[in-house]
Amino acid sequence: MAEPPYRFERTAEAAELHRRYASLDAGQETDDEVSVAGRVMLVRPQGRLAFASLSDSSGQVQLFALDNVTEDFDAFTRLSLGDWVGATGRVVTTRRGELSVQVKQWTVLAEARRGFGDKWKGISDTETRFRQREVDLWANERTREVLLLRSRLVSALRRRLESQGFVEVETPLLHVIPGGALAKPFTTFHNALHTDLYLRIAPELYLKRLVVGGFEKVFEIGRVFRNEGLSPRHNPEFTILELYQAYADYGDLAVLTEDLVSGLASELLGTSRLVYQGRELDLTPPWRRATMAELVTEATGEPVDVHTPVDDLRRRVRTAGVDPAEAWGAGKLLLELYEKTTEPNLWGPVFVTDFPAEVSPLARRHRDDPDLVERFEAIVAGRELVNAFSELVDPDDQRSRFEAQAKARAEGDEEAMVVDEDYLRALEYGLPPTGGLGLGVDRLAMVFTDSANIREVIPFPTLRPDRPGGAPA
Repeated sequence: MAEPPYRFERTAEAAELHRRYASLDAGQETDDEVSVAGRVMLVRPQGRLAFASLSDSSGQVQLFALDNVTEDFDAFTRLSLGDWVGATGRVVTTRRGELSVQVKQWTVLAEARRGFGDKWKGISDTETRFRQREVDLWANERTREVLLLRSRLVSALRRRLESQGFVEVETPLLHVIPGGALAKPFTTFHNALHTDLYLRIAPELYLKRLVVGGFEKVFEIGRVFRNEGLSPRHNPEFTILELYQAYADYGDLAVLTEDLVSGLASELLGTSRLVYQGRELDLTPPWRRATMAELVTEATGEPVDVHTPVDDLRRRVRTAGVDPAEAWGAGKLLLELYEKTTEPNLWGPVFVTDFPAEVSPLARRHRDDPDLVERFEAIVAGRELVNAFSELVDPDDQRSRFEAQAKARAEGDEEAMVVDEDYLRALEYGLPPTGGLGLGVDRLAMVFTDSANIREVIPFPTLRPDRPGGAPA
């Protein structure tokens, strides 16, 4: 086969041709000559005629070849499924009314040396689909639709925030110490600095330092990394939106959250009333608001809150199937009880509010109860979508919480935080009343695309290496 060209001058895409020539009757020819390019997804030789389906990023158009018109007609009939082709010819419709390019000249732009699966069945093997996404995208139209909607979601999210005066920024991916969330980090080593660094588990502390510096509304959409297991809801690297708004509290952010999510659904899907995995999900504001204590009481039928005696909480946690550690206080025990008895059965959307201070080291204490913090998690379709709180602004309280976290880390809690002196110094310059939230972009994409597994909405999800030495297939 001849060497493919270095470039090809395409003058039209498939979708554009269908728009421009929608009114052509069956068997009609035009004098309009176009050049199209894409991947051949079907070839049907029929004697002195041949048809091929050409797919580009916008859709499909038929190539119509005639042995007395098309250059090297015999070679055209031998094209393989998956070959990239550029073709030039007149726009016509066949006798059956199929819009086509009657091929005059054509060239192979790239040869497909591997098969693309069955044209009609696509690729059903899950491992193949996720490991070879480039094949999955061509073989399964659903994959392309999901990833395109994800792209539109991120763009719309950015536009909506900017229209409200939020400024997009970028903060470091490599951190000197892990911070901003309770999670086990990935560790790497910087040769020139001769020091360990950590892939960020959250951009939170850097973003709040920007608020200290005068950015009153700031956001970042980017990757975070958490050294945790895989599940239908978890991938070790994922995309998060974090935003911070000066002069706001967690109540303001609840309104922002429900308006943002419902608005995105209406913009991208045409409605805020969805069906997810066969179950109705109405994102129309206002969403329900209920405290963690209220929801656990409802779920278990037994009153409980952060002031319930510790021994009673331990008993109830054990009954729920968890062996509590001696160091756990009432707040941690209440959280465990919530996660075992209540959270799995919430469909939402619902704001679970007023978390224990013990498990929320960066949130401001509740104005009515110092054992709680002003924090909510938004549960949508049975999973946490958003975590938000009124930010802790007192450097002394923050130091005390960091030190408690560092103690827990020293005792073996790999997800606990350490003392961040740079952030404490920033707080001493003064952080105004501020509300902050983190939204899982991948999980929102799952809801909008009706996907049960997070790997469906990530172009290249993390998988176990299938070759010796960890090299990908």
